[in-house]
Amino acid sequence: MAYVSKRYRASINTSGYEKHKRYDLESALQLLSEFPRPKFDETVELAVRLGVDPKKSDQMVRGSVSLPKGIGKSRTVIVFAEGEAAAEAEAAGADAVGGEDLAQRIQDGWMDFDVCIAHPAMMRVAGKLGRVLGPSGKMPSPKSGTVTPQIAQAVAEFKAGKVEFRADAGGIVHVAVGKRSFEAADLAANINHFVEHIRGLRPAAVKGAYIRKVSVTATMSPSLTLDII
Repeated sequence: MAYVSKRYRASINTSGYEKHKRYDLESALQLLSEFPRPKFDETVELAVRLGVDPKKSDQMVRGSVSLPKGIGKSRTVIVFAEGEAAAEAEAAGADAVGGEDLAQRIQDGWMDFDVCIAHPAMMRVAGKLGRVLGPSGKMPSPKSGTVTPQIAQAVAEFKAGKVEFRADAGGIVHVAVGKRSFEAADLAANINHFVEHIRGLRPAAVKGAYIRKVSVTATMSPSLTLDII
């Protein structure tokens, strides 16, 4: 039997918690706030199960979105750019900017960053890192907004909390929507915004139910299924 911490057991014994219940968003966030807290500020995450087949290119759901209340932390952003674009990236607050030198650093094992952005002209360099960046979801892509000539804007948005997402092999999209220290109204604003964004990305090839299940959880808490379809 898998180990279950005392905090987790206390959470599932919290009054009002039911494993298979679908909660309205307000009730779910209220219950989440009542779960025992660890000594750190947990990340609140959303999991959206979609009725898609990610193996089919015309059913892949991915992209990026700026959440109205941010995600509660600044992200480490690196940029592949040169010349004026590189200067813009540095002025916007990029944590590392470069070309072949940056690519070599990554090839040598450096992965201590959250987002990788590339100017289109630099995909000749960044494109060689697919096997390294792809598995961790950090490969620059036009669909996620990380391949763009608008370097300064992209850096500012991702530093402020713009999030990337991609349906995994099971058709589930995972995304951070804030911290447990957030006000419930701010978490609700982020969750509603993200769900509506996902709803608008429904592939034309998908038949039947598209959004099948939405769950919210904190880093060390049980998940709560939301009454959102």
